Amino acid sequence: MKKSTSPMKLSNKAYVFKWKAAIMLIITFSFLQSCDEDIPSIKSLPILAPTKVDETAGNWKTVLNINASSISLPTAEAISSAAYQAELAELVSLSTNRTASQTNTTNYWAAGAVVRWNEIARALVAKYNIAPIVGAPANPNKPFSNPPFAARAYALLSVAQYDALVTSWKFKYQINRPAPASTNASINLLTPETTLPSFPSEHAVVAEASRKVLEFLFPAEKEYLQKLADENKNSRKWAGANTQSDLDAGTSLGSQVATLVINRAKTDRMSQAGSQTTFIDYFNIARIAESDRWISLELPYRPPMLPLYGKVKPWYDSVSAFAALPPAPPSLSSSEFKNALQEVRKIADERTREQWRIADFWADGAGTYTPPGHWNLIAQELIIESKWSEVRSARAFSLMNRAVMDAGILCWYSKYQYYLPRPSQLDPAIKTATGIPNFPSYTSGHASFSGAAATLLAYLFPTQANRLLNQADEAAVSRLYGGIHYRFDNDRGKECGAKIGQLAVAWAQADGAN
Repeated sequence: MKKSTSPMKLSNKAYVFKWKAAIMLIITFSFLQSCDEDIPSIKSLPILAPTKVDETAGNWKTVLNINASSISLPTAEAISSAAYQAELAELVSLSTNRTASQTNTTNYWAAGAVVRWNEIARALVAKYNIAPIVGAPANPNKPFSNPPFAARAYALLSVAQYDALVTSWKFKYQINRPAPASTNASINLLTPETTLPSFPSEHAVVAEASRKVLEFLFPAEKEYLQKLADENKNSRKWAGANTQSDLDAGTSLGSQVATLVINRAKTDRMSQAGSQTTFIDYFNIARIAESDRWISLELPYRPPMLPLYGKVKPWYDSVSAFAALPPAPPSLSSSEFKNALQEVRKIADERTREQWRIADFWADGAGTYTPPGHWNLIAQELIIESKWSEVRSARAFSLMNRAVMDAGILCWYSKYQYYLPRPSQLDPAIKTATGIPNFPSYTSGHASFSGAAATLLAYLFPTQANRLLNQADEAAVSRLYGGIHYRFDNDRGKECGAKIGQLAVAWAQADGAN
């Protein structure tokens, strides 16, 4: 009888090559100077031709409860005006005389501004995902984009994109300026024809909102990000898809919404997350017997990573979120704990090639997108396959990344509340298959992030639900296979993440997009 293939193994086959290829691209990215990079050469994607334009998206619920009346835009000239006719004439000239380089750049951005800026964010996270030198003073221009930082970065970016796009859709259908090519047939349109009103430009909205948020997070990339934003906007003129006034309005709107998102970020308590002087008292670490406390295994000694990240402001309802906190782990003296530690040791002693593969595939360590970025890549593949509009794509990223960040907040709260030692701290004979993270064991960050992401994505993409949930299972157990987590770390983390994912599902069910 032929042996069947496990569902978890099947779940990753479609992604193994893409993920490994992406890692190679990221490695290349990391060694280049930002200002010299040619991002359009990184990856070829199909030109976006949405199956529907989501005409009612202007009525969807925004994350920051943005009132469109508080957003000011330049006046949209009538299509019969001399000023607008001059803009159309410019598009005729640009689209008729488009160079090969301009065509390539236009095709790159035509894959979708939301998807492309998410890729850019992942590349920046990978570039800065290198631990600083021990003892070196913090450099705000070179942040350490560890998993909690990355989860927050993806959330801030996707919220800015989503809220700005929902607001832009409201203006689009209020002003109702038709796409340029439907007004002037001489425009040599490079992108698919659309019934979506053009003012303000959705690409300019996303470009400016993304540029501004990413510059806030990665200040040293200011010139590079401005170059990309300008290129994104210019590509719409080369395509014949937007006039300069469409782009100016989109830039204004994107900037205003990004400012609101950045203002929230400045007050979300992330600036206090790295405090090494207050977490001991806040979590009352002294209550834990010294022999039962986690210790850093890094040499030279490095302070624990972001011990107060658990106090950062969540995106979903905080009362409901913290109701999902996991229970206490088993006592170190209990038979349950001893059995769990023995299981880690047994796997480390007898690790199979398949367990090595799984541990490596989900490791997402230094120089990568991080675990939250891995799930952004998975979401991107599903979004592209579904041919969603820009606003619906942004909604998916926003729902997922807020859930992933909130799951990380609860995970980090549990880590420092219980201060549980890593398996190899208690049994130095355990040989790990991946790096030992510099923070306590309970619960698993990978499992928490994955439980949240998979639960939300399974709701958005129901035909892929089994595969997504299997991937979350595999991501969680990969940490056991790696020798750095107990099974209960993974199980409780995944359960907590799934509860946060359900909060995201409830938000999605009430946001008006269904």
